[in-house]
Amino acid sequence: MGAPTISYSPYADAHKNTTGAGDGRPTAMKIIEDEGLINKWTDKVVLVTGANVGLGTETARALHATGARVFVTARTKEKVQPAIKDIMSTSPSKTPIEVVEMDLADLSSVRAGAASFLSRSSQLNVLITNAGIMGVAYGKTADGFERQIGTNHFGHFLLFQLLKETLLKSATPELPSRVVTVSSAGHSIAPPDLDNLNFEKPDTYQPFGAYGASKTANIWMANAIDRRYGSKGLHAFAIHPGVIFDTTLFRDVVPGSLQVDVEGWKKIAKSVAQGAATSIWAATAKGLEGKGGMYLADCQVGAPMTEGEEMGGPNYAPHAYNEEGEEGLWKASCKAVGVPED
Repeated sequence: MGAPTISYSPYADAHKNTTGAGDGRPTAMKIIEDEGLINKWTDKVVLVTGANVGLGTETARALHATGARVFVTARTKEKVQPAIKDIMSTSPSKTPIEVVEMDLADLSSVRAGAASFLSRSSQLNVLITNAGIMGVAYGKTADGFERQIGTNHFGHFLLFQLLKETLLKSATPELPSRVVTVSSAGHSIAPPDLDNLNFEKPDTYQPFGAYGASKTANIWMANAIDRRYGSKGLHAFAIHPGVIFDTTLFRDVVPGSLQVDVEGWKKIAKSVAQGAATSIWAATAKGLEGKGGMYLADCQVGAPMTEGEEMGGPNYAPHAYNEEGEEGLWKASCKAVGVPED
């Protein structure tokens, strides 16, 4: 099964002949400016997970410029304060940024964080599940999940479930609600094994195999959300931000576990602000209204990977669209996080 597609690629030319981070490709703020949204979303509410560093900070910065009420998550309020101070110092909006304390590796913390958000807002127009970890040594979350599938997928899946009704209620014919899951070209490494989601079978854990599975799970979650709720005004996209070296994501990578052509990647690498552009495009682009279930990269709809194509580019692997797998993961995820199937 292939992805839905559209002939809408306003930034295609900007992604040709790239020269590396900081070149002519759009930044997140450029997307907001091009959409004409500076201080135009003053009646909207958005939530971004993992906004204390990197992509999350730049995503929150661009959304804050719209004038929207912006909620950001971090494990502690203290961790995100430097990012908030930086955003407020540059933003055209003076609306306070609100913090939701949440550890995505602990479902009780996710529940508490969702309750905190809902106690403060009865509206949510955009949810961006940005937080994540990559290529870490084997370990378990507070709930016994393998760390990468637990943090990158199960934590966000529960958060979506707890905020789903608010997203649905906030949708209007003029502006359907959107969920943006931050996946990665790394999804091409492997799909989730539904019989071994937590790598409990002996000798099956590989740091980047687990990462790839969790990033495919992000795509499958977005596809399933759109299939279930698109007709009700709630759409979802999965995105690949691009290759970004200036990020804390590499901080805990197991040495020697990532075998890539770093030199070859330098020409396609993006700055953090450029990396956040596709998330912002997915969240705000008028040309995407009423659409979803698409894998986006380089501010355009991805295409199937060609045979022999190396990881890192804007295209998606064959297993990215697999309705049977998506439904199996949805069912397993509902059971894992303790919510009814829908």
